[in-house]
Amino acid sequence: MGTAQRAYTKMTAHRTYQAILTKYLSATNTKGSRIKASAAAGNITLHLDHALSSEAKHAQAAEALAEKFGWAGSWQMGSMPSDSGFCFVCRCAGDEPAFITGGAA
Repeated sequence: MGTAQRAYTKMTAHRTYQAILTKYLSATNTKGSRIKASAAAGNITLHLDHALSSEAKHAQAAEALAEKFGWAGSWQMGSMPSDSGFCFVCRCAGDEPAFITGGAA
């Protein structure tokens, strides 16, 4: 087993958190615009708070899903390809990184 595989095995052996993906859902004839947050464990859909920025709306939906499953921790946000939404990953105390790059911060 290589170093990367050992690190991955160690990380996943204790973690119950999952990545959260969010996406914008356009308004329909019967529903207004919404943000859907999804993980393997389930999903949640929230109506938009138009007072918030786009990023804040997605973060709000991801936070609601994390709260639904009792996932506590500090969450990092990243954009998805083709502006299809955002990805949120929990960075909990004691977690070992999957990898570390030498690029500029």
